[in-house]
Amino acid sequence: MDTVTTPGLLGASWLLIALPLAGAAVLLLGGRRTDRWGHLLATGTVATAFLLAVLCTVQLAGLDERSVSVDLFTFLSTGELDVQAGLLFDPLSAVFVLLITGVGALIHVYSIGYMAHDPARRRFFAYLNLFVAAMLLLVLGNSYVALYVGWEGVGLASYLLIAFWHTRPAAATAAKKAFLMNRVGDVGLALAVFVMFAQLGTTSYAGVFGSVGLLAGGTVTAIGLLLLLGACGKSGQFPLQAWLPDAMEGPTPVSALIHAATMVTAGVYLIARSAPLYDATPTARTVVLVIGAVTLLIGAVVGCAFDDVKKVLAYSTVSQIGYMFLAVGLGPVGYAAGIAHLLTHGFFKAGLFLGAGSVMHAMDDETDMRRFGGLARRLPVTFVTFGLGYLALIGFPFLSGYWTKDAIIEAALNRGGWSGWLLGGVAVLGAGLTAFYMTRLMLMTFFGRARWREGVQPHESPTVMTAPMVVLAVGSVAAGFLLVQVFPLTDWLEPVFGEPAEAAHVVAPALVSLVVTAVVAAGALTAWLVVGRREVPTTAPARVSPLVTAARRGLYADAVNEALLMRPGTWLTRALVWVDARGVDGLVNGAAAGLGGSSSRLARLQTGFVRSYALGILGGAVLIAGALLAGTTG
Repeated sequence: MDTVTTPGLLGASWLLIALPLAGAAVLLLGGRRTDRWGHLLATGTVATAFLLAVLCTVQLAGLDERSVSVDLFTFLSTGELDVQAGLLFDPLSAVFVLLITGVGALIHVYSIGYMAHDPARRRFFAYLNLFVAAMLLLVLGNSYVALYVGWEGVGLASYLLIAFWHTRPAAATAAKKAFLMNRVGDVGLALAVFVMFAQLGTTSYAGVFGSVGLLAGGTVTAIGLLLLLGACGKSGQFPLQAWLPDAMEGPTPVSALIHAATMVTAGVYLIARSAPLYDATPTARTVVLVIGAVTLLIGAVVGCAFDDVKKVLAYSTVSQIGYMFLAVGLGPVGYAAGIAHLLTHGFFKAGLFLGAGSVMHAMDDETDMRRFGGLARRLPVTFVTFGLGYLALIGFPFLSGYWTKDAIIEAALNRGGWSGWLLGGVAVLGAGLTAFYMTRLMLMTFFGRARWREGVQPHESPTVMTAPMVVLAVGSVAAGFLLVQVFPLTDWLEPVFGEPAEAAHVVAPALVSLVVTAVVAAGALTAWLVVGRREVPTTAPARVSPLVTAARRGLYADAVNEALLMRPGTWLTRALVWVDARGVDGLVNGAAAGLGGSSSRLARLQTGFVRSYALGILGGAVLIAGALLAGTTG
């Protein structure tokens, strides 16, 4: 795919990054003087960036070559390494920019009300702006180096946002855990960039993708697996998924922005952007498939066991990102389906998180669903918007999730053979489990007897919070239909991924939809039988099955990571410290001590008396003379 340089709005696309970055700088450097209006500035910069993104996308759609390169400056030039800072605005980056700025603007508006009484609100909005700027750099950069800079910026901003209430030990611990687990993935991304430069002498997308055929098969596979490691870290995929649920300790708008609509989708973007690499290595693409299938099942199973409303939604995110990995791992037949589900997920999951925040706002920050119940009448707007997001997520017919999730399941089945049936079966099972845990969440939160703590008086959130929820609910209903039927995303992304292959239709699409809908209905009915017909106890039962126990512990993901990574890493660090202290430092310090002792002993010979020095000279002369005489006689 050729790129062209075009003036006009697309030539000024760097403003998309500069606007929120400038907002963050003003708020962080301006200090308390910006407290009164800082939240308005931050919201305005992201809203303006969204309008600019819409105009840029419209201009891009009118071009024959829908790929625009914007050269900025020389980022790094040393030896053979020459990295030019530039942007790439094409159909793939356009959809991500629209998602980041559009949903980001709504979350900024919501945060004005949610954080109204927080004394550090200005700093919170500065971090939000910083995150949006870093995420935009990640998806707009024209090279893997630019992507990496944005990647690390997103990691820094997410750490600051998760630890925003750092006086809470749980928040500080969660932020550190997220940062460290992401660093494991970041190492994979960095190594992949190093290999690209070592083998091809470039890190630009055009240079790397145009030279894929020059790489040995093993090298392409290694790059693909290293990129996948980075993607797993950022997107909370197996085996690096344990950080994402703990990150719910941050403010709820953070959960909506970072862990529903943007940051966790960065890994999907990385795999999709690297499509030419993965198309050249079936092995790496198969690993992407397996990771996606395993993760969607893990997230769905664990989501069934938690009572914390935000953690249920967090594990739902883990599962839904797994669907996206499964889709992009299918190759050309799944790229567009994965991106479509990513976009619809951005609407309904952000809406669900904001709805959860509205419930918490009404319930004095309570997150235990066992302490909810009967909130449908008290919170009518929250109930309706949350309910529409719930229906979209489980794939209720003709809502957003129905169009995009069914497309992924159909693509998996069309793979054919035992692997197609296995992947499709896992995806269908995941859909049923999703319906179960989300129906359980709805019943425990909005229906049944009120189980509120004494003194709690539920009340609807202010308009500044409910208005973004309404907009996201509309997207939850209509986005899937628009992206699949009205404005096919497949056609829009064709310049990036090529013309999609003709589907094999191993199973008729109508039959796939019928089976998935039946499984979803069964999952919802099971939740009603388990929760809806019974009195929900205010404390979780202690005696449960081994599967529930395992699910409550995240299927022992933390224990596995500690056993395989943390403890061996700790032991290795201690061993290296001992070798450094006793070996390296011991050798250096021993040599220094030996020289010091020898010099102090030699110093004793320096008495300061002339007769002693004369005697020494005489003795030396006698020895030299004796040696000479001995040599002569010999």
